[in-house]
Amino acid sequence: MNVGHDLGLLALLSNASLLVKLVILILLGMSIVSWWHMIRKLASFSETLNRADECEKAFQSTTDFEGLYQKISTTKIRGASTERIFEAGFREFTRQRKRSNGVLSTAQWDRIRRVMRAVYQKEMTLLEANLSFLATVSSVSPYIGLFGTVWGIMNSFRGLAAVSQASLSSVAPGIAEALVATAMGLFAAIPAVIGFNHLLRKLEGLSNLMEAFIEEVFDALQSSPETGKWPSDVKLVR
Repeated sequence: MNVGHDLGLLALLSNASLLVKLVILILLGMSIVSWWHMIRKLASFSETLNRADECEKAFQSTTDFEGLYQKISTTKIRGASTERIFEAGFREFTRQRKRSNGVLSTAQWDRIRRVMRAVYQKEMTLLEANLSFLATVSSVSPYIGLFGTVWGIMNSFRGLAAVSQASLSSVAPGIAEALVATAMGLFAAIPAVIGFNHLLRKLEGLSNLMEAFIEEVFDALQSSPETGKWPSDVKLVR
């Protein structure tokens, strides 16, 4: 191999064609953004889990749902939270109770459950935001890198056609420059795949937690008046 060729990474990048450089910059940008989303999502999921634990403890340790509702409704909640599920469910419970003079029918209980599940879907949509970007990066990045590699190799062989004698030393730098694009595609895709799968497992755990909390709130609202968990003037229609 011709020792006159500098095959260092910086030299390869600087000598690459404009299109290959553009591909590498796109992949580098996708990698940076995907890392930002992964770190941000991990922090968001951790905060949601902590708030869910606090809400669960507060819910189980009180018999004054009205007071808990007032406290939650005056608290500024950032990000997804089970507190919004309780807030929406108790608000709808109070509304249906006033409409029916304390006698709640099966249809009204179904309405309360649907309201809580609607809020749950909104919270899940909030948690799922930007996860699709990680899936896109993990699936598309290798192909973008491969495109840059193919283009670089094409340029190398086109350059070979212009010389009378072809040798490995003359084609090696061009191929090495092209292969950097493939390496960059894998560099962007592999962390995105790992991060997406890890966040997806955490998302499933939060989803199960919220669904269980919906049932807990619903069962508590349907419990007998003797428990003291809600006003004794409410009558249930089974």
